[in-house]
Amino acid sequence: MSRPDTSPLLKVENLAVDYTNGRRVVPAVRDASFHVAAGETVALVGGSGSGKTTTARAVIGLLPASARLTGGRILFTGPGDPAATDLARAPEPVLRQRRGRHIGLVPQDPMVSLNPVRTIGWQVAEVLAIHRLAPDRRTARARAAELLDQAGLPKAHTLLDRFPHELSGGMCQRVLIAIALAAGPALLIADEPTSALDVTVQRRILDHIATLTRDSGTALLLVTHDLAVAADRADRVVVMADGRVRETGDVRSVLGAPRDRATRDLVDALSRPAPPTGPPPAPPGATPLISGDGLVKRFGQGTAVDHVSIRVDRGESVALVGESGSGKTTTARLLLRLTAVSAGRVRFDGTDITAARGRDLRQLRRRMQMVYQSPYASLDPRLTVADAVTAPLRAYRVGSRADRAARAADLLDRVRLPATVLDQRPGELSGGQCQRVAIARALALEPDLVVLDEPVSALDASNRNRILELLHQLRTDLGLSYLIISHDLGVVREIADRVAVLRAGRVVETGPVADVLGEPVDPYTRELVDAAPGAAARHLFTRLA
Repeated sequence: MSRPDTSPLLKVENLAVDYTNGRRVVPAVRDASFHVAAGETVALVGGSGSGKTTTARAVIGLLPASARLTGGRILFTGPGDPAATDLARAPEPVLRQRRGRHIGLVPQDPMVSLNPVRTIGWQVAEVLAIHRLAPDRRTARARAAELLDQAGLPKAHTLLDRFPHELSGGMCQRVLIAIALAAGPALLIADEPTSALDVTVQRRILDHIATLTRDSGTALLLVTHDLAVAADRADRVVVMADGRVRETGDVRSVLGAPRDRATRDLVDALSRPAPPTGPPPAPPGATPLISGDGLVKRFGQGTAVDHVSIRVDRGESVALVGESGSGKTTTARLLLRLTAVSAGRVRFDGTDITAARGRDLRQLRRRMQMVYQSPYASLDPRLTVADAVTAPLRAYRVGSRADRAARAADLLDRVRLPATVLDQRPGELSGGQCQRVAIARALALEPDLVVLDEPVSALDASNRNRILELLHQLRTDLGLSYLIISHDLGVVREIADRVAVLRAGRVVETGPVADVLGEPVDPYTRELVDAAPGAAARHLFTRLA
């Protein structure tokens, strides 16, 4: 039986959290209050650095060492509890008992949240063992396969003995969802649970979570920067900005008629018109900047890329879309020569670079840079932002120390980060801020080609728009070319000229973005377009236009 709203499952009252950086104290959350009832989905939305992830982490007692909860209460009434427990003051043994069993967490970054030296099956079964939910190892393993299957992983039983590095980012995200749901928690905290997933898998995952909340009364606190997902999936929404709750209420009221400026800014950013198109296409017969002809990549007995041909002209932006595991990232790595080609040819600026190595390959890579999907995994946690951004300059011995420092400051300004960030480390930044640092680092050597692997998946709508506008401006000013890997068809529509749709390592459709996504021919492309979130959001935001 569901609890009445008068006695919520979770009640956060006047929460306050500070971060310390040396002697400096930085307020992260101030006077935040909201509640979540059993069986209810509440979306906690806001821009990067708004305090939403800090708030969610405080609920489950997983704040980083630099953070301190300085005020407020976090009241949780678990199954069978006669009274609510204040998690803000609960001892560690109580928090350990709550985590996993009564409160599940899906972290934001799959590549740094899974244990790299443990198999997937072991990590899912571990939850069952800790909470004594399986009588023996064989039962736990079988249940782990069921959970992975429910999370949307095909042939889950074949993945039990694989390690995280053998799976794609989207597949790792689904493993984290299986772990979070393993013990049947009363409250599930999902911190950007589908940011790494393609639209079809995203829909399946969110549908599965919705079924769970409906059938078992499990509550969901959905932390997201994606207003389209919040509008489609949430019963109520809590908007945060500058560490404070600025507006809360049912989705239709808050997003359909926002009262607070912070909510209005988020809605305006999502419903804004697309930016201007890029430069005119290259003339017929022009040499492409980079091309792959008949590319094949085999891993063991399987084929990840199967005779893919693709080209990117100078000044052009080309997108690769498809489900997780379709071969998008592998294709990009083949073009960059980060992965050896099994068959086919790669040409850069008219030169065959398929077999390039040593000094020749090093010089080529100066002209080709990549922004990876996971900003936390691609940034060294020990380095300051200044050191991270200037690392390519030091590696190629470009400029003096003063020149490199000035270049770092200029790059941060370009990606809309303040100069004060230069002395901070990745652990002190939000996911969106780390992604902008990664983009700045990729631009340091002024490359001809930038490969962007989910470049804005960690950003809220307003920051995403600023980055996309920045990329447009850089492309116009510097003549950059982009190869974009994305599951977000909205991003593809905004920044790409052409798109190639991959499925199971093959290109099933390619052409101008407006043609392929506007009037898809292949059934798989139509499935991707139909699965994109935002039906409810489009209705609400159209009313505001």
